[in-house]
This record gives sequence, structure tokens and C-alpha cells, in this order.
Amino acid sequence: MARASAKAKGTETGLRRINVNINGVGFRREVEPRLLLVHFIRDVAGLTGTHVGCETSNCGACTVLLNGKSVKSCSVLAVQADGARVETIEGLARGGSLHPLQQAFWDNHGVQCGFCTPGMMMQAYWLLKENPNPTDEEIKLGLSGNLCRCTGYQNIITSVRAAAKEMRK
Repeated sequence: MARASAKAKGTETGLRRINVNINGVGFRREVEPRLLLVHFIRDVAGLTGTHVGCETSNCGACTVLLNGKSVKSCSVLAVQADGARVETIEGLARGGSLHPLQQAFWDNHGVQCGFCTPGMMMQAYWLLKENPNPTDEEIKLGLSGNLCRCTGYQNIITSVRAAAKEMRK
């Protein structure tokens, strides 16, 4: 009986069967236990908005929400997300309209090369869910784990402040 149970879970092959809900879509797959969530999102789910940056959790380019909490998906194994709900940058826009955060980044030039932008926006999205009316200092602290090599951060802070105002309406 234990052997049948192990086979059902995929452990005999070394693979693990997981179920992950990404932006409202369920993904049931067998994966290697060492597969990172960022690679599951990109390679299995085909959602390439989440970027692979440093792969050491320093840059934040891979930031997503896991069960409503901000995580760097390069530091989470896909098997750890079994049964979880994941939100990525692709999940922000609804019905063909940009999310207020995306619109604010566009309107306030919070984007330059765009590499850090998905992770930066997902961290800002989480921050605004936790604190709908942050001060500039709280925005700086909230985004401190996300690095941008192109901007002086001022337009990013302005974008988050503008999104916060719009989202409170």
C-alpha cells in the first residue's frame, strides 16, 4: 500500500506532483523537488513577466505574491507552493485594463529598462495591500529589497504614491 501511495505522489520517479493556482489558473504537474518557483512560473506556466535576476534573492526581480505574501520566487521551491495561490505581474491587469499601479508606473515614468519592473510592481502591490496610504519613507522601506540599476528611484516612489491615491478611491 505504501508503494502505491508513493507512486501516486510521483516519488518513485523522484518527481513530486504539485497543484499551484497562478493568477486564478490551476497547474497540476510533476516537478523535480529542486525546481524553483520562478522557473515553474516561467517554464511550466509560461508566464515570463516574472524575471530571473540574481537567483540569490538579492535583487527582487522575481517577486510574486504567495498566498498573499510577498516572496522572492527564486528562493522558494515549487514543491513549497503545492496547494498555494500565486499572483504574478500578469495577474494585475484585468479585462484589458491596466491595474492602477501599472498605470501609475506608466504615467510617472517609473519604468526605464523594465527588467526590475515586474518584481518592483508586485512588491509595491503587496505594500499597498498592507498599507494603503504609505509615506515616502514607508514606500522606500517597503521597496528596499527590490533593486533597480536604471532609476534614481524617485519616479518609482512617485508612481507608488500615485497608485496608492488612485487605489484608495
